[in-house]
This record gives sequence, structure tokens and C-alpha cells, in this order.
Amino acid sequence: MNDHAPALGRPFWTFWSAAALANLGDGIRVAAFPLLAAALTDDPLAVAAVAAAQFLPWLVAGLSAGALADRRSARTLLAAADTGRVVVLAALAAAVALGWATITLVVVAAFLLGVGETVRDTAAQTAVPRLVPDAQLEKANGRLVAGEIVGNEFVGPPVGALLFVLGAAIPFAVNGATLALAVMLVLSLPLTLASRPSAAAGTDTSKADRGGVLAGLRWLARQPMLRTLVLVSAAVAAADTAWFAIFVLYARDALGLGAFGFGLLLATGAAGGLIGSFAADRLVSRFRHRHVLTWSMAVTAGVPVVLAVAPHRAAAVVVVVTTSAAFAVLNVAALSVRQRLVPGGLLGRVIAASRLVTYSCTALGALAGGALAARAGIEAPFVFSGIVAVAATVAWWIASRPASPGTAIGLR
Repeated sequence: MNDHAPALGRPFWTFWSAAALANLGDGIRVAAFPLLAAALTDDPLAVAAVAAAQFLPWLVAGLSAGALADRRSARTLLAAADTGRVVVLAALAAAVALGWATITLVVVAAFLLGVGETVRDTAAQTAVPRLVPDAQLEKANGRLVAGEIVGNEFVGPPVGALLFVLGAAIPFAVNGATLALAVMLVLSLPLTLASRPSAAAGTDTSKADRGGVLAGLRWLARQPMLRTLVLVSAAVAAADTAWFAIFVLYARDALGLGAFGFGLLLATGAAGGLIGSFAADRLVSRFRHRHVLTWSMAVTAGVPVVLAVAPHRAAAVVVVVTTSAAFAVLNVAALSVRQRLVPGGLLGRVIAASRLVTYSCTALGALAGGALAARAGIEAPFVFSGIVAVAATVAWWIASRPASPGTAIGLR
């Protein structure tokens, strides 16, 4: 590769470092939360409820988080959200250490952490266009996704699983420590992120403000291309979460993996994810957004069906590697499209509206995966994912066809 990291600038890399620390902590929790839930109950639906609780906050706080991101400084919101999560994690770690933890308490903690993540992620995505030039958006987003993959999938899960073996409370305490360090880095960011976001040229900021928290939903509803992208991506996210929500039980019962083995299996997806995140900008440049989005959707939701017919560790490795790569490309391409096409004064609310739809479907997908596994067998969520993959990919390909030559989604 001929990418040169310094071209993105020191402020971006400070921002990236804070995000990487936060994602490392989140990755530790990716393994620790399902392991804790599985230790407290054998009910697949209850285990899936812990995963769902982390996405439900978008239903109650998503649009408000978008309005905050358009009206408050990114630096303030990032620091406040992560500080709140440190408090929740400290309380959870204490409860687990003292033997007070119940599945209900874990679900509540997951929900509160999701509220903080809702505010943080929305503010972070509005900050990127102010840190790098427009031409560097795919590259910057790709590096952020790479950091997310390293933390969430490669380093975090095995560390979280190992820490859980040493003591059930330890991974949550370490997660809190990484977030505290992230807050310190955020507070060192330049003053451009300590001021209110400005609207794009030609956008009436005061009018956007009067639109309130629903302005993003209304704007998105009037944009056929972005509306279609959000709906289809939400379906893919639901399918992906349906099988992943019960993956800890599948790994234990079908693959015979223990806690640390489960963490290592999740970590193997990092190889494909890193390739996808670093290649995304070049794929978009060569094949255009429409084609890249289509194939990444198909692979993300379609490949997991392999585990319904081939319950082997080697097949599981293939699935987590390929889906991680495709999901990284999907994230980079879809995020860059939004950042380019949405007016600056509405970006936070449109991002929040998009994620409200996506994460609502994700939460439903997690619950559906648990219910399917409980009633139809542990393989059922993988079949469900494959069915959704076919339907969503075909729907996107048809709906995104350009009305005339040159009007496709290819922005570069």
C-alpha cells in the first residue's frame, strides 16, 4: 500500500487514538458480556437480551443524540459520554465482584452503556469531516474502522475472555480504565472540535435548528438513495446480529469451545476486517459505491448460512473472517456516502436517524435470533441470515439502479 498516515494530520491521529482505546474496551466487553450472561443463565433468549439491550438505546436516545451532535461541541460530547460509561462500568464491576450480579442487572448495564455509545458514536461521526479534507473521507473512515476492528475483534475479545477467566469483574474494570484514557485524549483535541458544528454552504442553520430532533428523519425520508441504503443496511444488520447474538452458545455447544477459545474465534475475524477497512477506499475508487455496497451486504449476511450445514471450527473461521471484511467495507462506504451528501448542520441528526432505524432492527434481530434458536434449534439464526441476505441484496441492487448513465451512487 502507498497510503501515508501523516497526510491525515496529527489531530486526526489523536482522535483515532482515543477511538482506538474506546474500541479496545468495547472489544473486551464483546467477549465478557455474553460470557457473563451465559454464566448467569442457560436461556438463549435471556443471553440474546443482553446483546439487544446494547442497541435499544437508539430507540429512546438516538434522535436526541443527533440533535446534541448538531448543537454541541464534539469534544464535550465525546468526553461526557465516555465519562458516564466509566461510572456504569465501575458499578457493574463492583456488583460482579461482590456476587450481586443478575441477568437483569447485566441487561440494565448494557442498556446504559448503549446510551453512552449512542451519544459518542454520533458525535464522533460528525467530527471526522472537520478533521480531514473531503477527498480523504474514505481513507480516514477506513483507518477508524481498522482501529475499531483491532479493538473490537482482534485484541479486545481474547483479552476480555482471558480476563473473565481470571475474574468475572476484571474485564469491566479494565474497560472503564481504557475509556478514562480515551477521555484524556479527547480533551486534548483542537478547539475546532470544541465549537458548535457549522452548516454546509447553502444550508440555513437556524431553520435546521427549528426542525428539532425529527429534522434528520424528515430529511432522510425525502432522499430516495440514502433512504434505501438505510433500510437495506438495517435488514443486513438484523440478519448479522441474529446469529451473532447466540454465537457464544453455538461455539460452546456445536464447536466445543471454552471461554478463551470463543474469544480467539472472534479475534480471527480481525484479519479479514483489517484487509477490508484498508481496502475500502480503493474498492470504492475502482468499483463505485453501488457495487461495493451490494457485494459487502451479500457477504456480510449471506456467508453465515455455512454454519447451519457445516458446524466445524474451520468453517467458523471462514465465516468470521469473510463477514468481518465485508462488514468493514460496508461501514466505510455507507458512512462516507452520508458524510458527503448530508448538510453539515443536519449531519448529526441524519446519522442518528439512520442509526435509529439500523439499531432498532439490530435489537429485533438479536431477539429474533434468540427466539429462533430456542424454538427451532441453534442453527436457525444462520438460515435466517442467509434468507435476509438474498432479499436485501436484490432489493438494494434494483432500487439503486441509476435513472440515467452517470447518475449512479459512485461519488468518486
